[in-house]
Amino acid sequence: MTANVSGTPRRLRPWYYPSLTVQIMIGLIVGGVIGWLRPEWGNAVYFLRDIFINLIKSIIAPLVFSTVVVGIAGAGALRKVGRMGIKALIYFEIVTTAALFIGLAVVNFTKPGVGVTLAPSNIDITKTIAQSHPRTLIETLVHVFPSSVIESMVHGDVLQIVVFAVLFAMAVSAIGEKGKPIIRAMESLSQVMFKFTNYVMMFAPFGVGAAMAHTIGTQGLRVLVNLGNLVLSLYLALIIFIVLIFGLVIFIVRAPLRQFVRAVREPAALAFATTSSESALPKAMQVMERIGVPKHIVGFVMPSGYSFNLDGSTLYLAMASVFVAQAAEATTGQHMGWDRQIMMMLALMITSKGVAAVPRASLVVLLATLNSFLPAGLGPIGVAVIFGVDELMDMGRTCVNLIGNCLATIVVARWEGEFDDERARVFGTTAEAELDLKSGDLAFADAVAQGD
Repeated sequence: MTANVSGTPRRLRPWYYPSLTVQIMIGLIVGGVIGWLRPEWGNAVYFLRDIFINLIKSIIAPLVFSTVVVGIAGAGALRKVGRMGIKALIYFEIVTTAALFIGLAVVNFTKPGVGVTLAPSNIDITKTIAQSHPRTLIETLVHVFPSSVIESMVHGDVLQIVVFAVLFAMAVSAIGEKGKPIIRAMESLSQVMFKFTNYVMMFAPFGVGAAMAHTIGTQGLRVLVNLGNLVLSLYLALIIFIVLIFGLVIFIVRAPLRQFVRAVREPAALAFATTSSESALPKAMQVMERIGVPKHIVGFVMPSGYSFNLDGSTLYLAMASVFVAQAAEATTGQHMGWDRQIMMMLALMITSKGVAAVPRASLVVLLATLNSFLPAGLGPIGVAVIFGVDELMDMGRTCVNLIGNCLATIVVARWEGEFDDERARVFGTTAEAELDLKSGDLAFADAVAQGD
């Protein structure tokens, strides 16, 4: 027994009603089987995935905006923003650099590109991403300041929303008592959006199943025949990165491992199945607050990380670029040595930071980098070869991006001395629901009571 938001006793979830995590895994399995046995059904049900993604996108802008405003203006964290931002960027750069070099080491060990022929493809990859290009540093700086916050919300540009929310919170804080009604309104809005998130998550197993059915139905297992080594090498590198780098970070900052794994398993499963970080953002923000990270840190660090802390995507770029270089060696006879590979990694460290909100972001950066280091014409052909299995690899790298951004919030919170160990200790227990009831976090209390 536990309590609901009204304080009356409430029964725990029945044994025959699985948790959201189990429901998502069931959706993954059922969707995969449907896509394998009846590929045409995978295409027919794909609209369910689109509905789920659209519902999630409708949450992101009001949730991020209200969370940042309440966290900064309501908690008096105005002076901490600059310091917190610098710490977050330092951590982002260290971890993404580690991701680059782990990817570089694994791809040189497994050599997945050796034996792959760069024949012309019927996929016009240049046309596919013709409207996109990696932003320069100046373009990125200009981009983060929105000319219209409404337009930013329409396009779901979380970095622009965060910047506007920070400036808005500064103005609210500066007017003192007159700004208190705004803070109370934002507190109510954030609670409503978290409750809305709980409702949308009920549809998650169907959206996840439809996404998996479509992926298996359209790609099938045939795409793994020639490029299976690259896919397996990427997942090996991602596992090594999680164990070594994330494991080391968790040890250094004394993050509660068991609670962290329990917190990120649902948003990570969503990110993996839908290949969309956006689909997992609201749930991830909710669980990181529940595990003990202050609201203003979650609201600032996690959306920023979606632009600057893409660990999985960065590792993928390192492997994919060397894979194409290995495949090109048979055509050109030129071996790309460690010196040129290091130069290519330095280029990726810069260009990968300028692709926030760019469609096909990883392919954009990959094509731009390959065009600089390979003979003309081989870059687009190489990217077209990878294009066939890109969605399968996108699952893994998106999942790692999500886990990395969740961990980043704990790192910054611990660095700031604001991580709540007591809340982390009771995460997912009935004691957490009682704590939420006392603090007035009604949406969180309901999430615990429902076994989410």
